[in-house]
Amino acid sequence: MASSNPLEWPEAVVPVQTLSGSGMSTVPRQYIKPPSERPSGSTNDPNLKIPVLDLASFSNAPDHQQAMLEIVADACKDWGFFQVVNHDVDMEVVKRMRGAWREFFALPIEEKKVYANVPVTYEGYGGRLGVEKEAILDWNDYYFLNLFPSDIRNLDKWPKIPTDLRETTEKYACQLISLCQVLLKAVSSSLGLEEDYLLSAFGGTDGISATMRANYYPRCPQPELTLGISAHSDPGGITLLLADDNVEGTQILSNGRYRSVEHRALANSDEDRHTIAFFCNPRGELPIAPASELIHPESPALYQKAVTFNDYRKYIRTKGPSGRMQIQSINSTMQPEPAA
Repeated sequence: MASSNPLEWPEAVVPVQTLSGSGMSTVPRQYIKPPSERPSGSTNDPNLKIPVLDLASFSNAPDHQQAMLEIVADACKDWGFFQVVNHDVDMEVVKRMRGAWREFFALPIEEKKVYANVPVTYEGYGGRLGVEKEAILDWNDYYFLNLFPSDIRNLDKWPKIPTDLRETTEKYACQLISLCQVLLKAVSSSLGLEEDYLLSAFGGTDGISATMRANYYPRCPQPELTLGISAHSDPGGITLLLADDNVEGTQILSNGRYRSVEHRALANSDEDRHTIAFFCNPRGELPIAPASELIHPESPALYQKAVTFNDYRKYIRTKGPSGRMQIQSINSTMQPEPAA
């Protein structure tokens, strides 16, 4: 059962950092995953070749550009993500961003709790997703911020310490939203749509939405029993992770041709880990539906009714990470009603 109060979590939120630092030798019961969801086997495959998109080639000769579009199309269809190189994001800003958020998570717990979040917006410092009572939790703490458009920002939720965090986050966000606009054009073109189709569908240059989540995974005494983040597919349009750039969540607009990849984060017993995910999303109130150019007798619409992104992401904010169930849930609600 979900919590009925949007301003309260169903149970008290205990920062995982507190548990990790207590010296406990076992994982608390509420973090232990069912056997079928626990990590298994090796996660490193030396023969794995992740698709690489070189943006330097994207603006050169038409032949090179076409080759890059083919890489985008294959990666989105077969992988759900790719690595971007020569993206012009200032690596000094990346370094400062990583350092500022590491410094924030190193602050005393009580200083961070000043920015504690609530279910209605998720903005701020938190330790859980979903409002289901007695849910099995993930081994992480996080900080969630609304970034674009600027009118959705709540600067009271932007930490004041470290002192350079706000400025650094602003610079980082501006560079990544520019990169997302380039990638949206590439994905549009790879689908055979007009270059600006997805950008316009997301709200245009001034209306596109973006959020971020800084993740902190403290050391875990029994990483084989839990997960840093449970298996899920991101609900938005494009997710940029500092080390790995992932194209996610374009399933509805592409009419199922491009599918968001299911992924998870592992816990670790040897060291703490930090990541920063930047989410490029459609503006919340805009209706999202398959591109009409992609609908024809051989490719009928898989999603019959438009849905807003605000309504779509309510699923994960209620249920928490749950594989690909959120897209399946929306799919079922968008099907035409049976004839009387």
